[in-house]
Amino acid sequence: MSTSDSFRLDGRSVAVTGGARGIGYAIARASANAGAQVALLDLEQASLDAAAEKLREEVPGSRIETQVCDVSSYESVEGAARQLEERFGATDVLVNNAGIAHNVAAEEMAVAEWDRMLQINLSGVFYCSQVFGEKMIEANRGSIVNIASMSGLIVNRPQPQVAYNVSKAGVIMLTKSLAAEWAPHGVRVVAVAPGYIQTSLIEGFLGTDVLRDYWVGGTPLGRMGTPEEVANVVVFLASDAASFVTGATLVADGGYTLW
Repeated sequence: MSTSDSFRLDGRSVAVTGGARGIGYAIARASANAGAQVALLDLEQASLDAAAEKLREEVPGSRIETQVCDVSSYESVEGAARQLEERFGATDVLVNNAGIAHNVAAEEMAVAEWDRMLQINLSGVFYCSQVFGEKMIEANRGSIVNIASMSGLIVNRPQPQVAYNVSKAGVIMLTKSLAAEWAPHGVRVVAVAPGYIQTSLIEGFLGTDVLRDYWVGGTPLGRMGTPEEVANVVVFLASDAASFVTGATLVADGGYTLW
């Protein structure tokens, strides 16, 4: 295999949770461009259908499947994995991208808000990893790429987001733990920790002092990242180019965590 070929995903099946929009959609598109067949998993069929249609137009000839899945429900994940395997075959690469964010002071956070954040951002990653990982272990091959965050490594300023930070720190340790357990089975588990990325989640902050002074101002590269830049890192980690990488979290934050 040539060096350039090792970065491709030809002949592989990639499943992306939260794949209908934002970073998830960018990961799906980058995977399809790298030669993979791609399954988009998300909460609503209408959003999935629109994303799949767009993706087929952007990557002609690509095979795209969709599957409704609520990662916060173990039963939903089990059902989605079963239906996907029947239509799509075995999943070679799982990208655990689905997640939510919520900014509220710790002393004001409702228990239900805390529980929901950890259920989706952390438990959902474990549910998907266990269900899809079981088949990978049986096949003695596979890759899981978890989307963590630099917020799993630092406490961001100035917004309060204790539950989000804790959930993403959990994803980083979950990545290490699964990597250690599943390495003997030929399954690699890695993570990406993005910094501030330009998605619809930050639209409410556009033009604000928070974005200018803290988010962009605190990033050595002097800008926010793009979903495509995160997607490129994911494809690398999923490919044979990273075949000796497991348990690692690659930080893609424009240098934000350096200061």
